[in-house]
Amino acid sequence: MRASDADREQVAQVLHQALSEGRITMTELEERLSTVYAAKTIGELKPVTRDLPIGATPSTPSSALQPATSRALGLPDSRIGGHPGSNVSIGVLSGAVRKGSWVLPPQHTSVAFWGGTEIDLRSARFADKQSTITAVAIMGGIEITVPDDINVDVTGLGLMGGFVLEDKSGAPPAPPTAPTLTINGLAFWGGVVVYRKKAKKDNRQIES
Repeated sequence: MRASDADREQVAQVLHQALSEGRITMTELEERLSTVYAAKTIGELKPVTRDLPIGATPSTPSSALQPATSRALGLPDSRIGGHPGSNVSIGVLSGAVRKGSWVLPPQHTSVAFWGGTEIDLRSARFADKQSTITAVAIMGGIEITVPDDINVDVTGLGLMGGFVLEDKSGAPPAPPTAPTLTINGLAFWGGVVVYRKKAKKDNRQIES
């Protein structure tokens, strides 16, 4: 039987619970999550939790911990893990877009030269808890949209240009267990704008 997104997320929650109980290590968690999000059938998911307590595996997706509940309990964020996507997005005399379901690598570089790039992380996953986007806009523009339930730190420099964070979400700071994103770089005769917006529903799938 083909595995659904809910099936994969359910197993991922079991693994995060096992980590919090000290049953598996962080390295084991990362290895097993890679298997989970690459699985296409239920049969491929079963061996991932075979050595964990039988009662730990929820019988239905509805009994799995929801991401918001998991964060409230201080458990590892379920969005962390997966095979990293592209390390670069470049718009030279053109445009580049990175949005939808993908996995942000620990380091991503975005360059716009007489062009523009757009990065939307509201449906994305994060390969590591700590990520950095280096944005360089030269006579061009870069727009980065982040969900309001992650930690974001904008440290870029605007030189005859702008490097700004616009937060109109009204949301409180994200919990320490949430992914942390640092956005640095340079805007020269151009602009880098980071928008903090309301997070989308947790329908994040994996794309490399």
